[in-house]
Amino acid sequence: MDFSFDARTEELRGRLLEFMDEHVHPAEALAEEQRAALASPWETPPVVEELKAEARRRGLWNLFLPDEEYGAGLTNLQYAPLAEITGRSPQLAPTALNCAAPDTGNMELLAEFGTEEQRKRWLEPLLDGRIRSAFAMTEPEVASSDATNIGTRIERDGDAYVITGRKWYISGAMNPDCAVFIVMGKTDPDAEDVRRQQSMVLVPRDTPGVEVRRAMRVYGYEDHYHGGHAEVVFDGARVPVSHLVGEEGGGFAIAQARLGPGRIHHCMRLIGMAECAIELMCRRAVTREAFGKPLAHQGVVQEWIADSRVAVEQLRLLVLKTAWLMDTVGNRGAHTEIQAIKIATPRTVVQIIDHAVQLHGAGGVSQDFPLAELWAAARTLRLADGPDEVHQRSLARRELRRYA
Repeated sequence: MDFSFDARTEELRGRLLEFMDEHVHPAEALAEEQRAALASPWETPPVVEELKAEARRRGLWNLFLPDEEYGAGLTNLQYAPLAEITGRSPQLAPTALNCAAPDTGNMELLAEFGTEEQRKRWLEPLLDGRIRSAFAMTEPEVASSDATNIGTRIERDGDAYVITGRKWYISGAMNPDCAVFIVMGKTDPDAEDVRRQQSMVLVPRDTPGVEVRRAMRVYGYEDHYHGGHAEVVFDGARVPVSHLVGEEGGGFAIAQARLGPGRIHHCMRLIGMAECAIELMCRRAVTREAFGKPLAHQGVVQEWIADSRVAVEQLRLLVLKTAWLMDTVGNRGAHTEIQAIKIATPRTVVQIIDHAVQLHGAGGVSQDFPLAELWAAARTLRLADGPDEVHQRSLARRELRRYA
């Protein structure tokens, strides 16, 4: 395994780092000022559109899509270091590059499973950054860690499907540019195979019977830049049968195909968040004194910094190995490693950010530093795309199978 960056990756890294330094980081404070002046907190600050235009001009657009017809044609191993860089400004950078969840997973889903009509109506404007989207899977009434529990009904009625159910933590749904939901529900609740009961349908936001009820907070944050996380009710919403994604009964398999790349993208960005936390920790340590000497001279602080560096290097190698396997043997062949990084990365990055918070004292939990929000985002990823325990259970079963 050779993890050295090839010429194309090095060239894109250089362009992206320059874009981050010249445009993204300087825009972070401005975006907050602009948001405060908007009529709705869910509207996009004007500077974000400026960043998107600049990213397109520099050829830093849709980098996540390996399909050259739609994206940059990068492998997972090529995209990994680029996603890490965007993790240093998780609120602005992914959106500026049109590489932000949940749109990335939805675009991948439409590219792989959508019909020509669906791709033309929804994928093309998503790729162009003209609309946003949401993926409606999680529900408040069931343990969504087991996707077969989903209770939302998708019932055939002539040439239409009727959707009835309640979803929550639907990322992106509060954004006024969110034009379509990909909704997972049960079309055949009595199917013998519980993994063939679910299907997915495309539901335009303005469909009668669709109510975006409220924004759900995440550790007190509303996550405006990602379009929030909403509770959405589908009360007899009707869509044409042509809005079915894939085939009836294929929803569970499509969900798994969608979540695989999403998990590695999250882990790549998390490493960037950890690097940001380490940088802030070091800057704080050399500029603050306690008990007559710089914090950098305190043994416990040195331990935090050293352990954080070791942990990040370990995580990066595991993520790069996973990306390499996905490229060479496919997502199924990299299943163990995908689960390993999903377990290890959020858990470890939470600890690194927590050390940075501790070193910053009261400032660490304030709005004057990004650490509190970074911690909330990293901690949430121990739940998103499947909680740790589900991945541990699956990974342990696979290990034990060799000895059974």
